[in-house]
Amino acid sequence: MRGSLTGMPLDVSRLPLVGGHPALDLVNTRERGAPPDGHDFLTDASALLLWSARAGLVSEEEADRVGPVWRDDPAAAHAALAAVREVREGLHLVLLAAIQPDGRGPGDPVVAGAALVGLHERWAGAAARATLVLDRGDPPRVRLTYGTVPAMLVPDRVAEAALDVLRTADLTRVRRCPVAEGGCGWLFLDQSRNGSRRWCRMADCGTTAKARRLTERRRATRTGTP
Repeated sequence: MRGSLTGMPLDVSRLPLVGGHPALDLVNTRERGAPPDGHDFLTDASALLLWSARAGLVSEEEADRVGPVWRDDPAAAHAALAAVREVREGLHLVLLAAIQPDGRGPGDPVVAGAALVGLHERWAGAAARATLVLDRGDPPRVRLTYGTVPAMLVPDRVAEAALDVLRTADLTRVRRCPVAEGGCGWLFLDQSRNGSRRWCRMADCGTTAKARRLTERRRATRTGTP
């Protein structure tokens, strides 16, 4: 698929959410196949806000608060987009290193260590702006709410999501859609019972790879290639 259903880059409003966690879907907002500097779906602050609502990081009401703030302060919108992109790239490096602990492939543990420092700094800033809230449920509980400052609401929720996936997800279940076999390189949580999921979406990358292999076999048969 390579981020496209028709050969052209998808709009962020149609970008599939296949990661199984908002933080993984964030990583997938940039194409990860060849070339390495693939299309970035977070083209501007508007695209970021739209994606954040689709991914469930902000509610519609919160998006309605953030939008005017960013429109009135373009510098704040640019800073928020830059912060989210920084978290995205750092998280990608850390996850690659986690799923390739032997150091082979694109996951570099040294680079990942530096990325963790950056992620911690982003999370610490988000935590400093967070607030404790008492939920009077049954039972009542106190929770930490991120995103109290509208201009930084989206980056703070993104930092929270990145920390959550690194601390609570089973990283042995994080998969990368296999680029070498025609996949797109997106990351996803394999939630299948036997842990055998290989493709971000079978209907896209999996089907494309199968069709390509079939074409290669037919071509080999016609040419007599073993």
